[in-house]
Amino acid sequence: MTPAPAPLRIGNASGFYGDRFDAMREMLTGGPLDVLTGDYLAELTMLILGRDRLKDPARGYAKTFLRQLEECLGLAHERGVRIVANAGGLNPSGLAAATRELARRLGIPAEVAYVEGDDLTDRYPGALTAHAYLGGAGIAECLRAGADIVVTGRVTDAALVTGPAAAHFGWAPTDHDRLAGAVVAGHILECGTQATGGNYAFFAERDPRDLRHPGFPLAEIHEDGSAVITKHDGTGGFVDVGTVTAQLLYETQGARYAGPDVTARLDTVTLTEEGPDRVRVTGVRGEAPPPTLKVGLNRLGGFRNEVVFVLTGLDIEAKAALVKAQVEDAFGRVKSRPHDVSWELARTDQVDAATEETASALLRLVVRDAREEAVGRALSGAAIELALGSVPGFHVTAPPGKGAPYGVFEAAYVERGAVEHVAVLPSGERRPVAEGASGGTSGDPLVPRELPTKPSLPEPLPPGPTRLAPLGRVAGARSGDKGGDANLGVWVRDDDAWRWLVHELTVDRIRELLPEVRGLTVTRHELPNLRALNFVVEGLLGEGVAAQARFDPQAKGLGEWLRARHLDIPEVLL
Repeated sequence: MTPAPAPLRIGNASGFYGDRFDAMREMLTGGPLDVLTGDYLAELTMLILGRDRLKDPARGYAKTFLRQLEECLGLAHERGVRIVANAGGLNPSGLAAATRELARRLGIPAEVAYVEGDDLTDRYPGALTAHAYLGGAGIAECLRAGADIVVTGRVTDAALVTGPAAAHFGWAPTDHDRLAGAVVAGHILECGTQATGGNYAFFAERDPRDLRHPGFPLAEIHEDGSAVITKHDGTGGFVDVGTVTAQLLYETQGARYAGPDVTARLDTVTLTEEGPDRVRVTGVRGEAPPPTLKVGLNRLGGFRNEVVFVLTGLDIEAKAALVKAQVEDAFGRVKSRPHDVSWELARTDQVDAATEETASALLRLVVRDAREEAVGRALSGAAIELALGSVPGFHVTAPPGKGAPYGVFEAAYVERGAVEHVAVLPSGERRPVAEGASGGTSGDPLVPRELPTKPSLPEPLPPGPTRLAPLGRVAGARSGDKGGDANLGVWVRDDDAWRWLVHELTVDRIRELLPEVRGLTVTRHELPNLRALNFVVEGLLGEGVAAQARFDPQAKGLGEWLRARHLDIPEVLL
């Protein structure tokens, strides 16, 4: 009987463009690894790289990656660690060429390959960037051909794990359960230290020393698709069922997590704590991926500017009303009035405050327009000319500048056969790659009959005394953005709390607790295995993070706002 292949140890060293620079070195020196990945791309990053490419067509990739490699390429070579990163952004061939030149200059033998085919910008007139989310098949092809370093453009975050795992274990595109397990592991790793205690709802329960410098996560992937999430011994942070659950809920939607490699069933995930900083992920089932690929489009939406008026002391509402009226009058007297004008009053002031800052509220004015002059001269004139003729104590946090361009994100979908996924091997050979074996129709992947389409819910807790308390006393949350939509995951840590949460936190209750979502479409998804609910709030973020339509444009704090809201909680849970 042939023994099972050894587990594949895949680590992560970047969760976004700008993440901790030293993470690559820390991961290479902290313990054994087979593959080190780096996620450098997000919706906003593609816009930033698009603007870089407008200035210089040779740019468009994450330059940080090259600087990290300059320090760490020798370490990776000595330890036999392969590196896979999507730092190629809009120009993977350019980054691959720069990486080869770096290796030549350092005298380090390194076989470099890259993946392309995601760039569909020419098909979408008016788009600054338009890139399909590719799967891991191209990465796998590069690794099978002997690549030590693989750089890609826009692949899914999880593809950085599915590709190496498929290459290592020889998985076929139809190995849906195995691929789904790798997708789940990849989703847990993709945001770096968010899986090791970073941005964690229950951080206050830990010794602060644990969280000063959390280590990056790694996954021990097994041949059957199961995995153990852990970190290098002696590094900061921690890994437990809670940190893994929080990351699983981050920026996902329903129980089916569809991607180009496979549709992973999040409602089949089982998490088991098997020791300190070790959480086993098992039971993940997969279905065929949809026949379409998501395309992320970024376009320039116009120009944006803002000014924040400081209102101090008494009569805050009246002061805000006067400032707004004066600015609106000023806009009405000029031809270049901004097309979009929005106001937000943040009552940060306290009664009988001991400091001037805590006695002050902030009135934020944001303007947008297709014309640069409409958000520059028009705003600065309207705001600053009030300095001596407005409310008592008038001042602003900073004078408005000239305004800056902003972007708009939207998603489109194309048939997977319309996208040419190409692995460019170390030899220079361009090898077309077929995406995963798809089935069903768009939005309707093949559904195994034995998997329920609607989870059964537990009986509610029996009636008993309650106490008004913050939801966060019993529930964790993590939130984020999906284009213009917000994702809000909420979970609890024991079965009794789940029995209460699943019946208490309805869509109507969410609208009551979070008035900003009233009038928007809110969809609730139940994940009983994780004792979790996932809410998708459509349109809360307008046209996406780059448009900055909201105080918290990526909904990062939405979950913490919810946890701070008070409701009647059974005393047995407190």
